[in-house]
Amino acid sequence: MAKKDSKSFLFEKLQYLTGVGPARSRLLARMGLHIVYDLLFHLPRTYEDRRKVTPIRQVMEGEKAVISGYIFDVEFKKTKTGKRILDVYIADQTGSMTLTWFNARSSWADRFQKKDKITAYGKVQFYQGHQIVSPDYTIGEDDSGLSDKFGGILPIYPSTEGMSQKVLRRIVRTAVDNAADELVDIVPETLKKEKNFGDKSEALRHIHFPPKKEAAQKARRRLAYEELLLFQTALASQRKQIENSKGYSFKAGRNVEQRIRNLFPFNFTEAQNRVIRELQHDLRAGRPMHRLLQGDVGCGKTVIAVFAILSVLAESSKAYQTAFMAPTEVLAEQHYLTLEKMLAETNVKIMLLKGSAKQSERQEKLERIAKGEVDLVVGTHALIQKDVSFNNLALAVIDEQQRFGVEQRFDLTQKGRRPDILLMTATPIPRTLTLACFGDMDVSVIDEMPPQRQHVKTAWLLPNNWKAAYKSALKELQAGRRVFVIFPLVENNEEMQMTSATEAYDIVKNGIFKDFPCCLLHGRMSAEDKRKTMEGFRKDYQVMVATTVVEVGIDVPDATVMIIQHAERLGLSQLHQLRGRVGRDRYPGVCYLLGAPTTEEGNERLEVLTSTNDGFKIAEADLRLRGPGELFGTRQSGMPEFRCFDFSDLKLLNEVQKDAMRLLEEDPEL
Repeated sequence: MAKKDSKSFLFEKLQYLTGVGPARSRLLARMGLHIVYDLLFHLPRTYEDRRKVTPIRQVMEGEKAVISGYIFDVEFKKTKTGKRILDVYIADQTGSMTLTWFNARSSWADRFQKKDKITAYGKVQFYQGHQIVSPDYTIGEDDSGLSDKFGGILPIYPSTEGMSQKVLRRIVRTAVDNAADELVDIVPETLKKEKNFGDKSEALRHIHFPPKKEAAQKARRRLAYEELLLFQTALASQRKQIENSKGYSFKAGRNVEQRIRNLFPFNFTEAQNRVIRELQHDLRAGRPMHRLLQGDVGCGKTVIAVFAILSVLAESSKAYQTAFMAPTEVLAEQHYLTLEKMLAETNVKIMLLKGSAKQSERQEKLERIAKGEVDLVVGTHALIQKDVSFNNLALAVIDEQQRFGVEQRFDLTQKGRRPDILLMTATPIPRTLTLACFGDMDVSVIDEMPPQRQHVKTAWLLPNNWKAAYKSALKELQAGRRVFVIFPLVENNEEMQMTSATEAYDIVKNGIFKDFPCCLLHGRMSAEDKRKTMEGFRKDYQVMVATTVVEVGIDVPDATVMIIQHAERLGLSQLHQLRGRVGRDRYPGVCYLLGAPTTEEGNERLEVLTSTNDGFKIAEADLRLRGPGELFGTRQSGMPEFRCFDFSDLKLLNEVQKDAMRLLEEDPEL
């Protein structure tokens, strides 16, 4: 590809990059790589130091090494069990060892000729002498062509089936050589000198192809600093703007507070009381509230939302309005029913606004909202559509905020004159991620469970013991309780080799649970069918076979068993959310994780879940194992896509936040 102007080259489709073409561009797209810019920031997950050749006599079992010698024998053999093995015997001046390939083809032996020099890399094992199985290698006396595999520190990239590291390295090198100098460096010169930073292009070259290990570490820190600085400056600017804005001031006093508390047939926990004090401070201030409320499943966040709503509506002379937005119609309807019950003894006029409502019904509701005849509107994305107009929106509560994009949250705030915003999430967010992504907000945490909340036991069962989970569920059904059976897929997928929810539903309702009414719930059903199914599960059905659509906000008090099939396929936080659907009332719950992980990460996920019920510890582990992109789904949630920042580096984050504040003080308009 010929070098073009910076904009056209950085955003050029990868198909047209030298060495790519249509087939490889499809493989790259599978990894989320579509243009040259994507490739520049597809960073190595680790490195292999192949600079130094180790004499064969000095190799250590269990360690990776580069060895170089001459071939003195080649042997291809078939075992009695039909296995095909290729052994290449090599030696240097200090000793000899074997390079081995299993499931080899006989023609492979022709690649290796006696007396040829061979350089190889891999993990050293011991079987009748030292050997390396399936090594990376090159043959020949001339070192001039070895830079792709040996003689340096090689980057190891996240990849996909069909894309070798060798090919990926060559493609990345082409992108870096042609485009690194075209990137805009946003770190001010004063900060670059202060931090002893080199140019961005140099950092990008060193993070992909470092001359030494220290260079890669330094490059990653430099790129992470810039990545953070851009976002933290924006957050600091937004926070300053909020603090300087004029908002509402609600003066609800002790009498109002006590009347609100009297609506609930229980005492608030200390954590809830602490959050209410933080909330009251915001509501009484003359600036817009912008608060994130975190709390584990079942900790009582809805109580806090009701407290905020009633504190606002207590200012009856102003005719304020409030809104409560949820990500799905099932959850919005559930919140509506919960809030309607909680507010039954008040004069609050509450309405449910759904996207699936008939046009005539919807129009009537829109007119009432616009006239200020409704105090609290509960709904989904329907609340932010253009035809929805509030008379005097003063508070917006957004539940499961990570399921909304930044623009959707912003659209709701535009429905009023700088309304107070309370964002809620039942997905605990690790501290570093909170600081990095929500620096423009005040953060409250409910870190205590109500005393009546039941503990959910969790058991991980391997395939030979899966029947035990269903037998346990059968006993609960016979006692009149309800059971969830979860499957990751809606329909069969031969490639993934997993049972689907639809296939399992037929097996379950005609098999072990045939004497109990069963229902099926998944994301492809219409909103109305989902609603009817959920309502049926609360009243008539005892067994629900479902996908992870039940992960959030499904409240069925007498559900006591959660069986999750193929549990190793789901993320930690998602499994924890699913677990929270049982044991929500007076009956204790149990969650069975049915899984047979084939990776260390899969094993670790299930071990973490069986060792703790603490959502924050689970979130920290999930972040460590999967990173922020997979944890939240950056495109869905509007979360920034951090490619360079390591979320364990709290020191760097604090440093960047201070620098961002300093930049704003020196130049408020940036």
